[in-house]
Amino acid sequence: MNREGLFKNIRVYWLAFVAYWGIVLFGYDTGIGGGVVSNPYFEEVFGMIQADGKVDQAKKDDISSNVVSVLQAGAFFGALASAPASYYYGRKKTLLISSLVFLIGAILTTIPSGAVNNGVHNGLALIYAGRVVSGFGIGAISAVSPAFVSECAPKEVRGRITGCFQIMVAIGVMISYFINFGVGINIPSGPEVWRIPFGFQLVPAGIMAFGLLTVKESPRWLASKGRSEEALHNLAYLRRASVDSESVLHEMAEIEAVVREEKEARSGLGWREAFFGKGNFIRFVIAFVIFLLQQWSGQNSVNYYAPQIFASIGYVGTRNSLLASGVYGIIKVVATALFIFFGVETLGRKLSLFISSIGMGTLFYIVGAILKTHPPPATGANDAPPSPSPASQGMAAMLYIYVCFYSMGWGPLPWVYVSDIFPTRTRHYGLAVASSSQWLWNFVVSKQTPIMVTQLGWKLFIMFATVNVGAMGLFSLLIPETKGRSLEEMDIIFGAVDASEREAHINAQERAFEQPDVKDHNSNSGTGSMEKV
Repeated sequence: MNREGLFKNIRVYWLAFVAYWGIVLFGYDTGIGGGVVSNPYFEEVFGMIQADGKVDQAKKDDISSNVVSVLQAGAFFGALASAPASYYYGRKKTLLISSLVFLIGAILTTIPSGAVNNGVHNGLALIYAGRVVSGFGIGAISAVSPAFVSECAPKEVRGRITGCFQIMVAIGVMISYFINFGVGINIPSGPEVWRIPFGFQLVPAGIMAFGLLTVKESPRWLASKGRSEEALHNLAYLRRASVDSESVLHEMAEIEAVVREEKEARSGLGWREAFFGKGNFIRFVIAFVIFLLQQWSGQNSVNYYAPQIFASIGYVGTRNSLLASGVYGIIKVVATALFIFFGVETLGRKLSLFISSIGMGTLFYIVGAILKTHPPPATGANDAPPSPSPASQGMAAMLYIYVCFYSMGWGPLPWVYVSDIFPTRTRHYGLAVASSSQWLWNFVVSKQTPIMVTQLGWKLFIMFATVNVGAMGLFSLLIPETKGRSLEEMDIIFGAVDASEREAHINAQERAFEQPDVKDHNSNSGTGSMEKV
């Protein structure tokens, strides 16, 4: 990425930076729950310790899965609600409202005091409620942010900018691990054990809410609403060019041509037409399946329950398990950033996803085999945590390499790919379906992971490995490549419109822009003839 390209698109990068603070929340919230519920004081206060001092594993699994998974349940409905909201009110307003909803949920999870009244602890109810409300906001943000950023980014860097989504997720997860590590090491007891981790959510949410006041609405959404003059000015602003610039006018002509085609072909669009219109259904299938597979890759099980996962392979004790989780988070951020900035537009989508699938599956097979043949020694509740054995260190190394493969494919690319394939007319539906699928299977995986860790042991890694190699590898080879193609070309790729027909519409729109009376009319009345197209 050269300096000229960076500074030319600096406003697009700023918009992505602001919109993706919500994605930091996405990552932070998914990573923070597992660490909080594994804290010994949290276990004691919320009744997970039996009278003999031993952990009630069934109750711990139940509370752990609830604290983590109710976020995904709320997010599922938030993602669904985001479709009509972003369609009618725009991307920017929907994100602003969603960030405010999230702030309410964050406050609810922060305020429980840890006090017990008449033998009943009411704090869990507030934590559950706060996680659901926060999840609703996160679900909407996760659906709208990729569309907002994708619609504003030029095609030359769209994959890189859209892929920053996963970098921000990784940063959020990493921060959550180290917040949990700091709390676990320095705060042995008190409500700060959960107040600090949950309260920290207010920081990125506040930054996002204020930052959204500094960015402009999506030109593509404005054009789809007939606000073409405003769309042209916003596009010129984002490209740091004049409204008379040939490149801006050409891009605007392309956007207008697509909007015109959509309005002519899909006037009165309903859900049936949106999902089953020409060239649409396969895109929704891809959007749903790609996130189903991503969630069953095993990575989010490690994300949500990293301390528990590392404990299961021999990193027992608060310091060992949380520190191993923190290192995992750092590696994930670095690997994701390297791929997004240097690999996403080089390898292409299909090849990256395929290599990622095979690499992840191979490493999980290795972890499962080592865990089967060299299980960590059992330790009692009062035993000092032993140092990780060489076998445990080897399994941790495999997980660290595993996350590198995840970060070069199945981590960032599903969001990039889904943002690529939908036209403006149905993108809000497409991103809502994708995000809903992501959160639905997210919920299922997060709810079941503690139980699977307890009951399956080494077989859990073999299961995830088989999904990676068998299902995800095959899927990667079947989907079409979208690297270097504009959003407007996706209709051609998926057969919604003929290439010659699209070219004719673009040429007609460019001729309309070049007519002398267009500029005269714009300068005199402030309403371009674009609005008549």
